[in-house]
Amino acid sequence: MPSWQDAGLGTMKRVALWLVSVVGEGNTFTKEELRAAFPGVSQVDRRMRDLRDFGWRIDTNREDAGLDSHEQRFVKPGDPVWEPGRATRKTGTVAIGAARRREVLAGDGYMCRSCGITPGETYADTYAAAQLDIARREVVKADGTKATELVTECKRCRVGGSSLAADLGKVLTAAAALDSAERSVLSDWVAADRREFSRLEQVWSDYRSLPEESRAQFRAELGLG
Repeated sequence: MPSWQDAGLGTMKRVALWLVSVVGEGNTFTKEELRAAFPGVSQVDRRMRDLRDFGWRIDTNREDAGLDSHEQRFVKPGDPVWEPGRATRKTGTVAIGAARRREVLAGDGYMCRSCGITPGETYADTYAAAQLDIARREVVKADGTKATELVTECKRCRVGGSSLAADLGKVLTAAAALDSAERSVLSDWVAADRREFSRLEQVWSDYRSLPEESRAQFRAELGLG
């Protein structure tokens, strides 16, 4: 690898090399340490954030609750952007501006599209309040093509679901197989963009979210061994 101190490289490439060579995968660093490593370099924070578009994972306290507000963690490297031709921004990964972010949040009803929680609402059995952000989700279209779309997710779901992909064609096929009564109920849910779960369904949902050890205990309580 070239040296991260090579002034002939672009800032984003130098930051990537600094993360690999100095910080090290899995370790934390601060904004002050980043800026001190690149004195006089403007927008070094933004150039580091650009690495996320190339598969680099750099967590803040929004993704890792164990970090302080001034800390970040270099979780894993992505594309070796310092190699020729590897620093070309990928299709569909343009930066998300503030206006676009507000548009996505509003379109998603200001709720996490993975778990349904709303901003400020506390997670069950915790005192942690939900924070919403925008995530990129791969979607398989009805014709089999793939696209990357923006979706609102809470911090908890975003950390655990970064590799998820949506399949629009599968959902459309399943909806088409419904009878008229089921389709009518579904239409009401879609129009209201919400539905109420029965107590039985809520218990089932809560059970599915339990770790395996707790699920085994729950099955034993039901006499299922």
